[in-house]
Amino acid sequence: MFCTSNEDKIKCGVSTMKFFQEGLKNLNTVGTVTRSSSFLCKKIVKMSELSSAKCIVELGAGDGVMTRHILAKMPADCKLFCFEINEKFCITLRSIQDPRLIVVEDSAERLKDYIEQYGFEQIDVIFSALPFVVLPEEISKSIVQNCYDYLKPLGQFLQVHYSLIQKSLYLRTFGNVDVKFQLLNLPPAFILSCVKIIS
Repeated sequence: MFCTSNEDKIKCGVSTMKFFQEGLKNLNTVGTVTRSSSFLCKKIVKMSELSSAKCIVELGAGDGVMTRHILAKMPADCKLFCFEINEKFCITLRSIQDPRLIVVEDSAERLKDYIEQYGFEQIDVIFSALPFVVLPEEISKSIVQNCYDYLKPLGQFLQVHYSLIQKSLYLRTFGNVDVKFQLLNLPPAFILSCVKIIS
């Protein structure tokens, strides 16, 4: 939600409080108690190449704060698959009125099943805010490997983190990681960007 008018700011405040409550109750799956700032959302979307994308995936979409920024920049004929396991967040995501949005209330481990179900073989860009720091190592490895496998050549994987402790997870899989920092977020965040390079 973009907070411009006074009415929007009130709605944003309510939504932020709900996010905080859900994050506090489900910290192991949400990974944070604060929503991504508009500065972080704009920066990560700007780092991506969406102009010719046909299939985009967002992992750990939360209540859709980044989802809306992605939808605003992606083509009319593109589909955005948003994976989120929190039931309350999925209800909020489904309230976004956009036919390009597909809300998946399931684990990111089943990425393959859903994109194939809709007739896609490859993904152009993957945005992720999954809390890999608190997920079991084998699950983290499996999800990142699935992302790599289903990205198109030169496709992008962009991950939000609050530390660089998991950088090696992406480096082992992709062989490259570009790190950007966004101070204007609570807490300040790193964006780890990887490209699928086929030799």
